[in-house]
Amino acid sequence: MNCEKKAAAQIALLMAGIAMLCFGVWRGEVATVLSKAIKLCLECVGIG
Repeated sequence: MNCEKKAAAQIALLMAGIAMLCFGVWRGEVATVLSKAIKLCLECVGIG
């Protein structure tokens, strides 16, 4: 794969990731993800 095709694929994947991130923020899923992350960390430590 030449360098131009590789760069184009990387940019396309980066843009798709940014779009998905923005869509999740727009839907208000930030609080859900944060609460799940906190619960997971507390379970790993053994507190929760």
